[in-house]
Amino acid sequence: MLYSKLFGKTVKETQRDMRAASHKLLYQAGFVRESTSGRYFFLPLGNLVRNKIISIVREEMDKAGGQEMISPVLHPLELWKETNRTNTAGFELMKIKDRHDAEFALGGTAEEMFVDVVRKFQLSYRDLPFNIYQFSQKFRDELRARGGLLRVREFLMKDAYSFHTNEEDFKKEYQNMWDTYSRIYKRVGLKTLVVESDNGYIGGEYCHEFVVEAKVGESRFLITKDGKYCAHEDVAVFKKEEKNMDDELKEMDAVDAKRGITMEDGVKLHNLPLWQQIKDVLYVDENGRFVLSIIRGDFDVNETKLKHLTNTVDLRHATSEEIREKINSEPGFISPVGIKDILNKGFKLIIVADSSLRTIRNAYGGANKLNCDMLNMNIDRDYKADIEGDIAMAQAGFKTKSGQKLTESKGIEVGNIFQLGYHYSTKMDGATFTSEDGSLQKYYMGCYGIGIGRTLATIVEVHHDDKGIIWPSQVAPYLVHLIGLDLQNEEIKTKVDALYAKLQEAEIEVLYDDRENTRAGEKFADADLIGIPVRLVISKRTGDNIEWKRRDEAKTELLTETETLQRLNNLITDIRSNI
Repeated sequence: MLYSKLFGKTVKETQRDMRAASHKLLYQAGFVRESTSGRYFFLPLGNLVRNKIISIVREEMDKAGGQEMISPVLHPLELWKETNRTNTAGFELMKIKDRHDAEFALGGTAEEMFVDVVRKFQLSYRDLPFNIYQFSQKFRDELRARGGLLRVREFLMKDAYSFHTNEEDFKKEYQNMWDTYSRIYKRVGLKTLVVESDNGYIGGEYCHEFVVEAKVGESRFLITKDGKYCAHEDVAVFKKEEKNMDDELKEMDAVDAKRGITMEDGVKLHNLPLWQQIKDVLYVDENGRFVLSIIRGDFDVNETKLKHLTNTVDLRHATSEEIREKINSEPGFISPVGIKDILNKGFKLIIVADSSLRTIRNAYGGANKLNCDMLNMNIDRDYKADIEGDIAMAQAGFKTKSGQKLTESKGIEVGNIFQLGYHYSTKMDGATFTSEDGSLQKYYMGCYGIGIGRTLATIVEVHHDDKGIIWPSQVAPYLVHLIGLDLQNEEIKTKVDALYAKLQEAEIEVLYDDRENTRAGEKFADADLIGIPVRLVISKRTGDNIEWKRRDEAKTELLTETETLQRLNNLITDIRSNI
């Protein structure tokens, strides 16, 4: 490709909202341009890289037994209604009507579509298992697009869906996809951590994210020093050490408490440790039910865990007015003791206790009255929970159940694998296969996603310096950036043109900077910014030789044409050997 003819040249300026390195560099180097917020053009250079990533993903998915297909972008809305995801994913689901008033969802994820196409066939256990995948445009009405390609409203995803007879068979494919993803990310130049995560509105019981550590990332996770435990903050568990379990139970007592409404105010007034105080957080779910979460004072409530434990879709904090007028309690003084007795008629309230309340005795906290606290509250004796479990947010410094210290890190989620189980086959009629005994059984499912654009941006986040991008050879738009200097000299121009022709004849991908009136410094700066792996320079200074420089190295070498071509062929062999 001649640089003079390339659509999408380098620019020096950036825009004020460009904070991520990948956002700035992909813009400056001429790989992408924004259309509207969160929607991007991939310019020719960007599309070349994107296609390289797609090719690697496709190769590995096919090797793993996947079968590529494609589904419509417009999903009949009744499919999403079957699974109730018009409600659970409504905050980012984009909808559209056609001229016949038929309603569609712009596909944000495609579980329903793939179940729908599979149930159109009368399959038996002999047809299972199988994994079908696609590269498809996805649409999500994100509240705020940011970070360039890292958080967008429209993007290309590789999404795959596997169908099985049972969980045991599914687990084999889950590991297969785990291994496949590990190979994919290694090939594109990314080191990933596999992080236990929450399924969210996708459904199912467990999933794992493939995360690249980066300060710009939005995935916050906790990890042990040896890396054997790694979990997203939404699901991380930790050891809740026992505190004063040898203390004798004391008689519960109500006392005057003229204090503020914070936990710290309670500590100062009673001169007791924070861990002995009960933290009460009152929520309202999507059905108007009140959910009182109670937890040890030195822990915070994890709303994701709370949603799972209570089987709720949405939770919001109760207002001060609701606490006073419907619960008949007082903000900052809520207590599980007797709260159901003072609740106004017609309202439902459940008490959800964290397991940490089993690690303390004689707790203190509010008494459902202004300036009144209760001392020596004990679970079971003085109050009872409707639901009990783990609703605590893990923090850096806490220890795992095996005693290892947790540290906090951030990263970019580039892919994920989900256990779906019977979540969709139960909700969607006819999602069954004929078993060996002739009965109809529901599919056991998994799904597996890779964000292509986000992966591309993450490669740049990892592989760059203060001069520009440093593309790994496997995904670079071109292998060679050929620069001709002194091109007004006919002899030099003839040499450069001849090498360009030989590279093309050898099917070596090359971008030739053929601009005649551009200074050497500007050409070198553009080459560093674009980040192609090998820079070749021919000029008066190089004589009969060619200057060789790797983008990821500082040194330059003078090689003969034969040596240059041989070294390039060796590099191509190395790239192919990593497949």
